[in-house]
This record gives sequence, structure tokens and C-alpha cells, in this order.
Amino acid sequence: MSKCSAQQVHSLGPKMASGKLIRLAFQKISTRKLHGTADTRSNWRELMKRELENVNSERTEESNNLICIYRVPSNMRQVEPKAYRPNNISIGPCHHGAPQLQSMEVIKRNFYRRLFNPNNGPKLDEAFKFLEEQESTIRRCYMDDIKLSSDEFLQMMLIDSSFIIQLLRDLSACEFKQVPCLNRWMLPIIRREMIMLENQLPMFVLNKLFELTRVDANSQPCTSLRELVLRFFYPLLHVDSDNFPECDDLRGLHFLDLLRSSIRPKLEGEKPRGAQHQMVRSVTELMEAGVKIKADESRQLLDISFGKKWGFLMRELTIPPLNINDHRGTAFRNIVAFEKCHKECNPDVTTYLFFFNGLINSAEDVSLLHYKKVLHHSLGNDNIVSELINNITKEIVRDKHESYLHKVVNEAHLYFNCFYARKRASLVHHYLTSWVVGVSTIGALLALYLTFIQTMFAFAGALKALQNKSFGSLFVDAFCIPLLGAPVTNSEDESSNSQDVATKLER
Repeated sequence: MSKCSAQQVHSLGPKMASGKLIRLAFQKISTRKLHGTADTRSNWRELMKRELENVNSERTEESNNLICIYRVPSNMRQVEPKAYRPNNISIGPCHHGAPQLQSMEVIKRNFYRRLFNPNNGPKLDEAFKFLEEQESTIRRCYMDDIKLSSDEFLQMMLIDSSFIIQLLRDLSACEFKQVPCLNRWMLPIIRREMIMLENQLPMFVLNKLFELTRVDANSQPCTSLRELVLRFFYPLLHVDSDNFPECDDLRGLHFLDLLRSSIRPKLEGEKPRGAQHQMVRSVTELMEAGVKIKADESRQLLDISFGKKWGFLMRELTIPPLNINDHRGTAFRNIVAFEKCHKECNPDVTTYLFFFNGLINSAEDVSLLHYKKVLHHSLGNDNIVSELINNITKEIVRDKHESYLHKVVNEAHLYFNCFYARKRASLVHHYLTSWVVGVSTIGALLALYLTFIQTMFAFAGALKALQNKSFGSLFVDAFCIPLLGAPVTNSEDESSNSQDVATKLER
């Protein structure tokens, strides 16, 4: 308080002085609070303005279009975490440096030394130059900002690429059976983890190093990288490697995208994809309604059709065989994750899995598909397969307006709702659900048929007996004879019986 104000307070009375002091203190506290609020607001506004100014110039719209390797969304990861996280080998920067993956680093470096031996010095220099020039482009292929330094990133990229290329060439040399440099248990695990979305390298990097290290055609056949990749990964889907399409027609941003492209159907028409609002019925319901399930091994994995069978009453659903030998569905899960993250690809594999999710509602459905040679598995029992199929699409929203199976599902839905299909399904469901019920139903129908035949024969015999009778004799036989207790006679005694009856009536 200033000197002038102190004198003023002293000149006032004690009560007035105390009131004056309280008011002055309250004004100072209020002023401080207002100034503090103002300072806070000012800081908040400055922070938000600074946020707009500090936008990373590298993450422009053009660079975002290069992103093709993503982190799996957390909601999908929670359903089956081990299907997306490698436990043995790291490829690329997403899991680089993880402690549990360090044992494979020694093996990867050995493959690098085999690919770039001391005699390949010029080729190694070209690889250095290419990676240094493309570093920024490679980094933009990943969704997350990579924290590795330039030296660490380039070293990691060269070693991982060299390991993949040399591994594929070793497999090609031994007809994809067993690589001498790896233990027998390693190859299936490496195959499964190298297809994970977070374990991918950009395809253009691998193509460049593959062409750069190509050996003389006299010592090794000229095989494309895409063909080697498909032959390596097709066992995950149990698809015959001889049936994959022409590699020249396939494009892929990385290995996972290339595998996805190889199993996609060849769609025809102006609008090959359309709206699908309903889910397909289960196999049990379709077969009860008269739909014949047929397996076709000559088709691509996603090529499914629905058409007429035996005229207008029956229908046939043709499905290529599906083999499941991975209890986590790693390949399918990661393809679905890529389709959900990458905006420039159609969700065809996701649609396919939703289709099978609709076909399979129980272990009985799995058993029926296995009997029809549509579904093959090595997972122990049908309940595990049913849970696996139903859980692959868990936490995923189905795209109802971009389904390549919209014609198949919509036509099957229309057929299932017709009068014939509904009545047939109801009859089969209630009277032919099992062989016991079926035998009982057939026995009851047979008994009913025999009873009907017996009744018809009896009726025919009665008509034959009544052919030569007059109305009077029929009246007498129907009313008079039962009243008198007379026995029924045959046709030879009709005249004598009628005379006896007449005599009795006269008496």
C-alpha cells in the first residue's frame, strides 16, 4: 500500500479503515486472477497457432499418397495380437531393434554377405547410391515417422532387402523345399511373419536390388521376383503355385499386396461391384432350400458364382476350395488390415471373408462344406474352424456398397425367399434334419401310402360287388337286412335271399 493511501486509511475510522483494506485486497486478488486467466488464454492461443505453423512439410498430400505400409488398427489387433506382431524376424523399421528379434539379425547379415560378396563391389556401390537417392521416398511409404537416423535406416534397408532376395533365390535353387542355411522349423515361421503388414518393404526397392544382383543367365534361369514371391507365399493359402495368374499382369506395392492381387477375381461388366445389404444364408439353410454346393478347383480363390441347376427349381453355388492350416489366419487377417488402411484398394478379400462368415454359423456348417470339398483344414475340429472364420471379420465394418459378390448374394437371397424354397426348407428342416428323423418320416409316409393303397383296393372291390345291383336291392341290403340280423350273402344267393326276405315281410 502506498504512503498516500496509508495516510488516507489512518485518517478514517477503525471500522471504515478495515472495510477499505478488505476492498483493496479483493480488488488486487481479482486483478491477479484476471491477469492469470488472460495469460493462460494467451498461451493457449499461441500454442494452437504454433501447431499450424509447425506442420511437417514432408507430409503433404502428395507424400501421403505414397503410404502403403501401415500400423494395424488397435481394434483389429486386440482380436488376435499374434497374427500381426512378429516373434522371430523383423523386416523393415516397424519392429526394428525389438529385443526378441535380435537372434535373426546374425542370419540376415550372413545372407547379405552371400548376396554382395567381395566380387560384387560395383553392384554394392550402385545399391548404396540407389538407397541414398531414394531414402526420402522409402520413408514416405510408411505411415509412422521413422525415428532411425539416416545411416541406421539405410543399413537396415540394405540388410533386410538382401536377406529376402537371397532367401528367394536359395529357395528357387532347391525347388522351394528346404534352405540349407536355415533350420527346418525356421522356414514356415519366416514365411508367416514376412507376410505381416508391419513387416513389409516397398516393392520398388526389392525390384531394383533383385535386378541389380541378377546373375548370368547361364548359371541361373531368368525368373521374375513376382513369381518367386508367389511360389513362396502360396503355401500359406494352400493354393497350387501352378494355378496363379500371369505374373506380368500383377502389381503390388509390397509382398502382401502382391499376394492379395494374385487371388482377386477377374471382374467383368460396367459395374462389377455394387450394393450388398444382406448377408448370405448359412450352408445348412441354403442346402435345405435346394441349393447345391459345388467345389471347383479350376477357379481362382475368390471366384464364386450362383446360377440355375436342373431347371427353375434348383440353384447351384460354386466355390473354389479354401484351405486353412493356420489357426490365426495370419495371411487373411493382414490382407484385411491392408484393405482397411489403404484407401486406393477395393475390399475384395474382406468381402470374401464376410461371405464365408455368413456361410458358416456352426460346426455343422463347417462339416457340410468339408463334405462338399469346399473347405479343408488341419485345425483339430470343426468348432475351431468355425470360431476362426467368425473372428476374422470381428471388429471390422463391412462395406455394403462395394461388394464384388453383390450379384451372388442378392440372387441367393431372392431365391431363398421364393415360395418353393421356403416350403422346401421348412419341410427339410422339420422332417429331414437327421437320418433318424428322415427314416422315421419315410416310414410314416410309407405306412400312410400302404394304408391308402389298401383303402383304394377295398373301395374298388366294393364298387365291383355293387355293379349288378338295382336300387331296390341296395336299399334292402343297406337298411332292412341289418335290422333283421340277416347275414350278408354273396351274389349267387341274392335271388333266394331276396325271396326269403319278402316271405318274412308278408308274414
